[in-house]
Amino acid sequence: MKFLGLLLTIPLLSGICLGQAAQPTIPEEKPKPGQVIERIVCGANPGQTYALYLPSNYSRNRSWPVVFAFDPGARGKVPVELMKNAAEHYGYIVLGSNNSRNGPWKPEADAADAMLRDAQERFSVDLKRIYFAGFSGGARVASQLAQNCKCSAGVLLSGAGFSTNSSPQRDATFPVFSAVGTLDFNYREVIPLQDKLEQAGFPHWLRVFDGVHEWAPAALMDEAFAWFRIQAMRENGEGRDEKFVSSELNRATAAAERYSTGGDSLSAWRQYKQITETYAGLAEVTELRTKADELAHAKAVQDALKHERSDFAEQERLSGQILGALQSKEVSETPRSYEQSSALQDVRDLRQRSESEKKPERAVVLKRALAGIFVGAMESGSSALDEKDFQLATRFFSAAAEARPEAEWPLRQLAVAQALGRDRKAAIETLKKAKTKTRDPAEFSTWVQNEPAFSDLRARREVP
Repeated sequence: MKFLGLLLTIPLLSGICLGQAAQPTIPEEKPKPGQVIERIVCGANPGQTYALYLPSNYSRNRSWPVVFAFDPGARGKVPVELMKNAAEHYGYIVLGSNNSRNGPWKPEADAADAMLRDAQERFSVDLKRIYFAGFSGGARVASQLAQNCKCSAGVLLSGAGFSTNSSPQRDATFPVFSAVGTLDFNYREVIPLQDKLEQAGFPHWLRVFDGVHEWAPAALMDEAFAWFRIQAMRENGEGRDEKFVSSELNRATAAAERYSTGGDSLSAWRQYKQITETYAGLAEVTELRTKADELAHAKAVQDALKHERSDFAEQERLSGQILGALQSKEVSETPRSYEQSSALQDVRDLRQRSESEKKPERAVVLKRALAGIFVGAMESGSSALDEKDFQLATRFFSAAAEARPEAEWPLRQLAVAQALGRDRKAAIETLKKAKTKTRDPAEFSTWVQNEPAFSDLRARREVP
């Protein structure tokens, strides 16, 4: 019997079991291959469910590689939908947890444990080809699982890096495919992560896409699954397919050439470098390595690296300054002079600057900082709500609403904080504003009628 040693510091969790000859406790249902199934109940743990995709040619006559995906909001169907085409093409089973979400580690580990046990009992899983994938906080879950179990054939990180308490270590290496949007506030984390992975001996690949803080698009999932297949060939987990290797090498090289001809020397260098590291031993890469070495010493690349580091520092300064001011108990929302502008005014100013900035490179930095403020304010506001500090929660959710005035969710949370803080008038006005932004009026009305924070408003017939 082999075990995934998951977070031994939690005494209630003995570990995830691999290869256990457990008595089947699953229902008789047989999931239909070739379609996304939104909810499969874990047979041994009915409180845990996951979304599923089985390749259309799935059968129990062979073992299949499997991807366990973790979304920060427990939306298991989201990654499964994004991965289904790649899973169909390359022959992977994909499971997405409907329970794992941002928060304490134990519920996340319990969700992983339930999925792995159920997958082994229900499907024909290749225990040597287990992959973890995650977005944002889910990416941190995926990397932590891989580090603890020392069993993963690869990890797909989307929009974030490793767990904040665990950096890449040489004693637990695995292939890492990182994907991040150009406007993702975690861009400044994912890029430097590549150097840490290289120093620790991790096979790694970076893919930047046009986007914000979100799951990598479906096209990139295809690239990730293809790259994992290349890694399996390198590790003798799959027989070598020369035609496939050549095709993927050509695709990667074409991307490097596009970067080069487009004047993006930094991206070209990174692409040539990761090509040579990935395909060395599988194909002839001498010429590509020479290009990577030449670009590494080019002035354009060195200047771009300095500029990139400067951008990261500026983003951190902008977002850290505003989030720190919001956290301060001395912050007052009373209008003051420009020199003593409030934190909310600072958020508003930053948003307006990001919208009016004429220099694209500068605009990107401002938008990343603003996105970081939005997410930081939402997370801090939720924590303040949990701690019943409604004034602080109101401050954070107000800032989030300023950062993204088109968004409905921060207004909902702001109204909750205001209502719980006994500011009925403000809560009513916020609900009216949120109602104008909702895409589902019926769902919004149901939420207002069921939200406990609004019981006093409902009793007074003051809800919009």
